[in-house]
Formats: sequence, C-alpha cells, structure tokens
Amino acid sequence: MLAVLGVVYGDIGTSPLYALRASLLHFGADGVERAEIFGILSLIIWALLLTVTVKYVIFVLRADNRGEGGVLALMALAHRVARTPRGRWLVTLLGIAGAALFFGDGIITPAISVLSAVEGLKVVSPAFEEAVIPLSVAVLVGLFLVQYRGTAKMGAVFGPVTALWFATLGVLGVVEIFAAPEVLGAVSPHHAALFIAMHPFAAFIALGSVVLAVTGAEALYADMGHFGRPPIQRAWIAFVLPALALNYLGQGALLLSDPAALENPFYLLAPEWLRLPLVVLATAATIIASQAMISGAYSIARQCVQLGFLPRLVVRHTSETEEGQIYLPQINAMLLVGVLILVVSFRTSDSLAAAYGIAVTGTFVCTSCLAMLVFRRQFGWSAPLVGLVFGPLLLLDLGYFVSNVLKIPEGGWVPVVLGAALFVLMHTWRQGRELLFARIRQDSLPLKSYLARLPQSRTVRVPGIAVFMTGQSDYVPNALLHNLKHNKVLHERVVFVTVLNEDVPQVGEGRRREVQELAPGIHRVIVRYGFQESPNIPRELEALREAGVNFQPMQVSYFLGRETLVQAVVPKMARWRQWLFRVMSRNAVPATEFFRIPSDRVVELGVRVAI
Repeated sequence: MLAVLGVVYGDIGTSPLYALRASLLHFGADGVERAEIFGILSLIIWALLLTVTVKYVIFVLRADNRGEGGVLALMALAHRVARTPRGRWLVTLLGIAGAALFFGDGIITPAISVLSAVEGLKVVSPAFEEAVIPLSVAVLVGLFLVQYRGTAKMGAVFGPVTALWFATLGVLGVVEIFAAPEVLGAVSPHHAALFIAMHPFAAFIALGSVVLAVTGAEALYADMGHFGRPPIQRAWIAFVLPALALNYLGQGALLLSDPAALENPFYLLAPEWLRLPLVVLATAATIIASQAMISGAYSIARQCVQLGFLPRLVVRHTSETEEGQIYLPQINAMLLVGVLILVVSFRTSDSLAAAYGIAVTGTFVCTSCLAMLVFRRQFGWSAPLVGLVFGPLLLLDLGYFVSNVLKIPEGGWVPVVLGAALFVLMHTWRQGRELLFARIRQDSLPLKSYLARLPQSRTVRVPGIAVFMTGQSDYVPNALLHNLKHNKVLHERVVFVTVLNEDVPQVGEGRRREVQELAPGIHRVIVRYGFQESPNIPRELEALREAGVNFQPMQVSYFLGRETLVQAVVPKMARWRQWLFRVMSRNAVPATEFFRIPSDRVVELGVRVAI
C-alpha cells in the first residue's frame, strides 16, 4: 500500500492545492457565500465518491487485460468482443482518442502541479512572487533531465513522502473542521442538489473546475498492472479518500470563517510557521505526481508503438529486472518542451486549470464507453444493468466534458489542439501501415509457390544463415527477391522472422516462438510480443536451438527491406496525409535498433512502394 501511495495516487493527491479554489473563483467577484461553499464542497465530495470510488475503484478496475489496465488495455478487451468491422473501427478510434488525450494530460499535469506548489511561496511572502516562474522552470527541467536514470532510485522515497503528504492533508483539514464543525454537513448530497437548483448555469460552469478534484482517477486504472487491484482499492478506501475529503472540508471550514482566504485556502490552512515547510512538501508531492504521469506517458507510448499507432521509438530499459521501467528520450524531450511552453505562457495554476479539464474528462468519456461494451459482452451483464450502472456515470463524465468545452477560449484549446494533433498522427500512421502492407501483399509472391519451385531452380546456395525480417509471413520478403535479383545466391540456411504484436500485456514463454520447417534448411519463425514488451530478435533466435534448429549467431546475416514511399497513380490517402506518413516513416527508429539487431550484420535492400 505504501508503494501504491507513491505511484498511483500522486496526481489526485495534489488536487487540493488548486481544485476548491478554482471551483469557487467563479463566484469570488462579490465574495463567496455560505451556500456556494457548501454546494461546491458537496459537488467535490460526491465527485470523489461517484467518479473515483464507484466508477473506477468498484467497477472499472475489474476490467483488466491479464492484470493490466489503462485505456489501451481496455480498448484491446473491447476490440475482442466487438462483433462487426465498424464496431472494431469505433473501438480503435476511442482507444486512439483516449491515448491522445492522455499525452495531453501528461504535458499539463507537471506544469499545473509544480506551479500550484511553488505558488505557495507567495503566501509565505509577497516578495517571492517574481521567483515562482523561474523556480518552477528549474524544478521541471531538473525532473526531466534525471529521467534517463530510471525511476527505481527515486521510487524508493515516493511512498513515504506521499504517505506524509496525505497525513498532512488530513491533519490540516481536521484542525480547521474543529473550528467550524458545521462544514461536515456538506457531505450530504442535498447541498449539491440545492446549489444546482438555485444556480443551474453557474453550477454547470463550476463542474468544469470540480473535476480537477478527480484528475488522477485514470491513474488508478492505468497503474493496476504494477500492484494489482486489491492494494489500490484498500489504499483508496482506507487512507486516500478520507485524507482528501478531510482537507477539502477543512478548506471549506476556513472559507466559512474567512472568505478572504480564497486567495489560497490550502496554504492558509497551515499556521504561518508551517507554510514554508509545507511548500517544500507540496513541491516534493507534485514532483512525484509529475513523475507518475511521465512514466505513464512512456508506457502508453510504447503500447502505441506495439499496437501500431506510432512509428518505432527508442526504448531504453533502466532496470535489469523490471521490464516496465523504461525511458523514451524522444517522448521525454517532447514532454519537456510542452511543459515549459505551458508554464511560461500561462504563468499561474489558475490559468492552466482551464486547460487541464478537457484532457482528463475526454479520457473519462472514452473509458466509460469502452467499459460499457466490455461489461456487456465480455462479462455478460444485461443491457439494463449496464445502463443502470454506467449510464449515470457516462452522463456525469459528459457533463464534466461539456462544461470544460466552454473553457476553450480561456485555455481549453491547449489539450484540444494537442489531442487533435496526436489523434491525426496516430490515425495516419495506422492507416498508412495498413495500406503499405496491403500493397506489399499485392506485389509479392506467395511463399508456398516460391518454395514449390525452389528445387527446380538453379539458385546457387552459399554457406551461412540468412535471416529475413518480414511483416507478411505467407509472402516472400522483398529483400529476398532483391537479393536473388542482384546477388543471384541464396544461403544454405534461411530463416523468415515475423514479429506479431498481440493485444495482451505480455506473452508467455510457451507462446513466444512458433517454429516451422518449410523446406530443407528453410524455417519460418513467428515471434509474439505483448504491448508492454520490447522485441529482442537475436535473443529469440538463439533460443531456436531448443527447437532443434542449428543456429550459430556468428554466421548470421540479417536482411531487411527498406520501403521508399511514393504516390500511387490513384492515391488512397490525401496528399497531406501521405506527406505526414512519409515524414513519420523517415523519422522512425531503424529496425536494427528497435529489434536490437547487431548493425554490423545487417544488409538493407530498398524497394519503392506506391500507396
């Protein structure tokens, strides 16, 4: 549970820094009134109960893909039970949209979290106001620069620091509640109902800020594979939910006695002597929250590559024992640039709050839609039961989302632009690869026909082992045909290797390799990987000796085809998307590096492909 606190709950744990203040600022022009404080508090408490506890902790955590969670794992589950091509296409679009919005969230979370923590210096002394932006930038740059070292060393202190943070949240809240115990009445949902009835439009607007209190809910699901469902559930019910609720109620109690505390109700909960240490603790907590989101972005990016949504990226493993501890330098650089642009452009956490909500609520909507299909088809729930459970939750998510759409002019355009750009990139890459493979199949020779004619051919066989990487296991690789055309030889032993990415987190050793002898000295090897695994072809081929294949690594030459994309006479993609696909293809990590093939044993043969 201590580890769960450090990794899973860092994001949602820092929400008290800004959520209540951002929600009440809509009414702060003429001073906040008692009914407004009770109404917003009630909305926040019930958002924690409905969105986090009921939706994620009780129900969505049950939809695991062999123990793994997250919107892409849920998409994989939904893809299996979708019965029509159109249904599978819609599921794929929801998965791509959820992943795109997650990356937007990954850029905004570090910016708003660190800014809101460092802004506590202004409460300590107004003299620190000019130092907020430089200090925030320094903290963020330092955080991203140490990512290459991996999270193992930093993770050792995450749990205790986050536990201290939640304990501090609870204690600060309890002390203030004793001064105004009537605030406990905000737990009753009738305050939220009265507030909505009296101020329907204002309540709807405020809902876009209320959702800031549950922004880390998706992490509960995404990080399930690291810890399993029970520790996440127990930590939430026993520790995190009470601490958050007490702190929000404490901030409400403070505002009841001193409405001017809306300037920064979180830091003003603490006595003056404690505020500077609290800023330090809050900064540490926001670094942990940011680290969890950054690590999540690495994992989602690798899943996108393995599932065919993004081109190959550099994946560096930072642990010799933990497969999930990875570092993606390209993603790290893009996140850092995006975060710094947001901090320098928006300058305050209040300004960024408007940008934060759309990314989070959009992911909520995608998760709810996919969960409805999975619970209906895979778990066998009746349609009325699915509607009864997930219908209200989806309506609540849509309410969050539409409320945040109204903030687009104030900064909500940021995740919209980011999400739309990433969606276009992922959809273009997936469609381009499908068209590319279809064209290669159309122009290729069936492998069975080639092998049938091979004994009668006069092809010269030379010593050595040739490994041909091919994405089409039933067709002759273009690299082999070009080698025959130009060099007019074939190696004595030939191995066709096809890598298949499955929609499961990890593939067991029993299903990893499938070896088939097609002809004397010619084998086909199919290697399967899950979306959380990184390929290593030389290692897999060395294991062929166990299957009786005489494989000598020092005698191997790897033949790879390099496709040059050109426009077909009748193009099947818009010109701008073809250009984008070509740019992504050129900037993809070379297959040698991605599959960990020794570069001094590779022969690349080019082919022009028109799409």
